[in-house]
This record gives sequence, structure tokens and C-alpha cells, in this order.
Amino acid sequence: MRTSFSYRSAIVILLLGIFTYLYALDSRFAPKNGDEYPYMHIVRMTAESGAWLPLQSEMDGIKNTKPPLVFWEGIASTAWGSEWTLFALRWPSLIYTGLTAFFLFLAVSRFSGNRKTGLLATLVWLSFFATYRYGRPFLTDPPEVFWMSLPFFALLYWGKEAFSAKFLFPALAGLSIGMALLAKSFAYVVPACFALSLFYWRWQAWSIPKFLIHDAYKVLVVGLLALGVFSIWFVLDPFPQEIWREFVVGENAGKFDARSTHYLQDLVWGKDSIWMLMIATVSNAGFFTLVLIAASIQCWRQRRFLSFEESLLLLLIFAFFIVFSLPSQRSGRYLLPVMPAFAALIALYWERLPLWGFRFAILLQLIVLVVLIWVGSNLQLSNFLGQPGLWDYSYLHWILMGASLVLILLGLFCRTQTKMIALVGCFLCYCALNSSLSPLEGPLGRYDKGAIQALEAQDVWVPCDYRAKDEEYRLLLPRAKLHGYVAKDAGEIKMLTNRFPLVAVQAPIGVDPILCESCKILGKRMEMRARHSEAEIKAILRGQIGEYLFVNEYLISTPAILSLPQEGKDACR
Repeated sequence: MRTSFSYRSAIVILLLGIFTYLYALDSRFAPKNGDEYPYMHIVRMTAESGAWLPLQSEMDGIKNTKPPLVFWEGIASTAWGSEWTLFALRWPSLIYTGLTAFFLFLAVSRFSGNRKTGLLATLVWLSFFATYRYGRPFLTDPPEVFWMSLPFFALLYWGKEAFSAKFLFPALAGLSIGMALLAKSFAYVVPACFALSLFYWRWQAWSIPKFLIHDAYKVLVVGLLALGVFSIWFVLDPFPQEIWREFVVGENAGKFDARSTHYLQDLVWGKDSIWMLMIATVSNAGFFTLVLIAASIQCWRQRRFLSFEESLLLLLIFAFFIVFSLPSQRSGRYLLPVMPAFAALIALYWERLPLWGFRFAILLQLIVLVVLIWVGSNLQLSNFLGQPGLWDYSYLHWILMGASLVLILLGLFCRTQTKMIALVGCFLCYCALNSSLSPLEGPLGRYDKGAIQALEAQDVWVPCDYRAKDEEYRLLLPRAKLHGYVAKDAGEIKMLTNRFPLVAVQAPIGVDPILCESCKILGKRMEMRARHSEAEIKAILRGQIGEYLFVNEYLISTPAILSLPQEGKDACR
């Protein structure tokens, strides 16, 4: 190790990590997954029905897409939809992530005999981009990771007491894993029980007879209890046959269908191959991808001298990787429950890890910061909106960017601080990313109160490039009745104003929309564009960032008459 990891450093980085996870929690532009929109839709529709079950949705084939636990949490956190904000939806995810980090700290501190190692494991896990991306938004991953990890943390923490327990630990583990199934899928009982079997087998010194006699029934109890908790959904839902058709057959069994050619070829070749799953799993670490690879290499070199707990961590990773190699749809997101184990291994080997992985992380962080500074300064100085001061950062933003850049450059040249600065740089980059988009969270990216009041209880058509994208517009236009049209038509202003009486259209920055005489602009805001042509990308690289990265969106009142319900499928559904 090039430098000691002091408690003072650990506490400072922990406070930075807590701030990073809280900062811009309610941002529409926070790193997330598109599944958040459909989940929000299901929560809102179910809350409006006034009953916990059955789950409600206007989307074809997406109603019983996930078990109800996360939707029940959303209903509770938003007070049955009356407090409809991203913060209200997301704070339970943040609590789950915080609890996972805390119990990871307890487990690693206990078996390593060093609280600093436990703190380091927690900070490394929080620094992973996958943890940040999936651990804050309104998704199923935070509760799944917490409840799935809890029994394995308990085995690492209590050791002999937990392994020797005949009924208490298996019962509690079954309930915990059952909660994970109720949040994600009953399929997770397979890797969980497989990993537990490997744990007990290792505890019995790899003796199959001892495992079968003393511990096999414990795994069976865990599996049956977990499935029993999951079956609550079938018992309480008035339409269990719909759950079977949509969730069991469609959502889970369908993942074994051939994706491209046939099963065996997809297994070894293509974007859904086992090799891509391996790459996706390692890349969950984000900036620390090569650090994770270095820790894996270190484990292999010392495979004959691994401690009992280190072998358990590797068995947990192995079990989940093997099981999720079997479905034809292979995603690194399925391996999120084992990322705390990877973080623990990095913390255990921190002193012996080479600097090249950390330097690579710092180089990536440096690239991200330079790009964000270049884009931000271009937007603030170019006056692309035609009026100075509209895109404006606070002094705190530039202090953050400048201090982060100086610190990360120090990490490249100061060998004794490289590892610590690489860890700090992960959190600083996440803060910098959210801060760089902060102007869009203000008046520039939102409609004014007049427009919001004018559209209350009115039918409004908005562009949709993803299912349930109207749920984002519902945050911008509360109490409006929203309908979707295909997002690629957002610039076809004449066609849209001839068709819809109230519609959101988009026009390039600096170009006023050409409207009919009786059309009226009710509101205006700026929005980021999702897709760009090759020529537009070249223009952005030449410095014309604002003109091509953003568009102006106008709410237009038109004389068009449209009777509802309209023919055809809503683009948001």
C-alpha cells in the first residue's frame, strides 16, 4: 500500500459519498434506468384505483411486470400519489442502499478484524457507477440487493453461530430472500440457494456427506420459505392467472428464448454471450473496473492461501454468475447483488493492489471532468440562447469543477495518494455530472406557473421516445391529462398543430416556430435532445453544443378539434 487509510480520510470520504447520493436526488437527469417511467406509471395507476392489488397499468403487457413490493413502497412514500415527486418516489431506494452499505461495513469489519477495512469496502461499493445508477432511482434493484445480501452478510458476520443454527438462521434467511423475490423475481431463489449450498459445503470442509446430513435441509427450508413469501402475491391478487401469464411465463420463462440465432450460439457469441455478461459484470464497477480486475488477479494468485471468508465471497460471485449465464438474456444488472462482495475483495486487497488500475480510474475521471468543463464553459459563454445569463452556473459549480480537476491531477503525480484520490474522484465526478445539468432543473427547463395552470385538467399531447415517458411530463405539467405521440415527429410543427388542440412541439435553438394565425404559445422551456445525426455530432464537437444538444419546447394551443378516445395506440403506451 502506498499510503495508510486513516479514519479521518474514511470519514471525510463517507460524508462526501452521503452528499453525492443525496445531491440532485429529485433530478430528472440523474443517472437512472428507463424502467423508472413504467414503474412510476404502475404506482400512479394503482394508487388511483384505491387498492393495493391488482396492479394497474394502461400499458399493453406491462402490468404484472414485477412483484408488488416496490410498487407498494411507492404508493406509501407518495401517500397514495398525493405527493407525486421524484424525491418521494426515490427516497426509499436511498434508504435501502444506505442499509446495504451499513451491513456491508459490519460484516467486513467483523471478519477482517479491522473497521477501516469495513469502511473501505462500503466506500468502494458506493463508488461503483452501477450502485450510483441503480441505487437511487425508483427501481427494483435497491430492495433486491439489500434483502438478497442480508443472509450472506449474516453468515460472514456471525460465522459459526449462523452456520450451526438449525432453524433460526434458515428461517430468517428464508424471509429475507423472500422479500427479495417479492421485489424482483421468484427466479432469484435459484442463485440464492445455490450460493447458500456452496457456503454450507465450504463450511463442512467440502464434505458432501456432511453437507447432505447437516445442512441440506437448511437450504431447502430457506428456498421454501422464500417462495412462500413470494406466493403472497398470488394469494392476495384477485387475478392470479394474469400473474402467471404475464410474469411467470412472459417475464421469466421468456428469458430463455433464443435472442439472435439459437441458444448455444448465443451463449458463446454475440451481445448476449457469457463473455459479454462477464464484461458487463466487471464494468458495473465504473471507474474502478480495472481495479476490480486487479483484485481478481490478486485472488487468483493467492488462491491457495485464501481465508475462509474470502472463499465465501468468491463462491457468492461464482453462484450468481453461473446461474445468470443460463438465461439467453444476460445482463450485468442481474449481478448487482454480488457487487458488495467485489467491493469487499477490493478492500481486503487494497494494500497489495497495483497502481495501474487506480491510475486508469483517474484518467477516466480526468476525461469526464475536462469534457464537462468544456461543455459547461461553452454553454455559459457562447450565448447560444440569444440572451446572456439564461444558461448560468453558480460560483459553487465552478469551484467544484476546479477543485475536482486539481485534486484528480494531483492523484496522477502523487503516488502516495493515488488510491485515495481515485476513490474520492468517483464521487466528485458524479456530483460534477449532476451540477453540469443543474440549469435545466431551474426555470430554463420548466414551464412557468401560468402555463401549468392553463393546462390543468386539459388534454395535452407530448412527445414519447420511451414507454410511460409521459410520467416525466407529469412532473412538469401536474394535473394535465397527458397523451403521447411519437417523439421523432416533435419537430413537425405544422402537422402537429393541425392535428392536436393542445400540443408540445420542439424547435431548434434560435429558430422560432412557424404557427398558424390562431395558434397561441402557452409556455416554453428547454429540453435535451436524445438522438443526433452524424452532421450534428460533428457540429457539437466543433463547439456548437447548445444549438444541437438542446431544443426549445413550446406548448401550443391550436384550433384543431380531436375527439377522444383517439384511434391507434398512444405512443407512451
